[in-house]
Amino acid sequence: MPQSTVEQQLAQERVRGIAVPGWQKKLAYWLGRAGLYTLLLFLSLTFFIPFFWMISSSLKNDVQTYKIPPILIPNPVRWENYVEALTYLPWHIFFWNSIVKYSVPSTIGVLISSILSAYGFSRIRWRGRDMFFFICIATMMIPFQVTMVPLFITFRKLHWINTYLPLVVPSFFGSPYFIFLLRQFFLTIPQELSDAARIDGCSELGVLFRIILPLSKPALAVVGLFQFMWCWNDYLGPLIYLNEQSQFPIALGLAALRASITSVSRMPLIWPYLMAASTTVLSPILIVFFFTQRTFIEGITVTGMKG
Repeated sequence: MPQSTVEQQLAQERVRGIAVPGWQKKLAYWLGRAGLYTLLLFLSLTFFIPFFWMISSSLKNDVQTYKIPPILIPNPVRWENYVEALTYLPWHIFFWNSIVKYSVPSTIGVLISSILSAYGFSRIRWRGRDMFFFICIATMMIPFQVTMVPLFITFRKLHWINTYLPLVVPSFFGSPYFIFLLRQFFLTIPQELSDAARIDGCSELGVLFRIILPLSKPALAVVGLFQFMWCWNDYLGPLIYLNEQSQFPIALGLAALRASITSVSRMPLIWPYLMAASTTVLSPILIVFFFTQRTFIEGITVTGMKG
């Protein structure tokens, strides 16, 4: 066979080989996208349906709550559930305790301590740094149930029971998880920026506050939101250390509401009241996430990219 004929056949086979896989790649791409969006839609429904059911139940009366088959859209809508549920107990005190006495101070403490610790573990070279960082990370493997009783005994001897000191003060000594997150983010910032600031006469704190922190807003937002949400939803910690209802945060307030309305026979709307209170408690977190979701997602995406 002549050389030119062989070359023409090879060229035709290459053209066919390029055309067919290209069509297959497009089909595989669109099928993959369709499968991905179907999976995301299914996962979104699994999260949305309980949330929708909570809001729907908060607007029902007693008959609609226990009706079978379930009623998805309440008719008539009973907005009085929110007023009656939130006035049955002093919810303004619960919100004040959760925000002013617990969530905000604890978030500030975690940010300050974790920033300083993460900066020391990531940007300053000192003997034994990696070993101490390993010990810090290893403490995450110790469950809270192991240290719960010794901590309670310690705080009782300090006369801190029935105050927010056992819940807030430990946050000023750092959180291993947040130290790890911030350390990983600080490692992604070029070292040359810190070196240039030191040459210009900046101290280590100056480098931290003028160079590192302005570039770390996404990671700081993640740490702040995580800690705030943890304190907002914390139930076990306040249950251990707080005894008086005037000291309860909203998590214990929900438990107190359920105990109160189930013990009184003239309060038949148990689940609508609980759902109304739960919706109210959840609303601040949803609002905060709605306005900070871009920074929050960016911080999660870029944190931990470098080891």
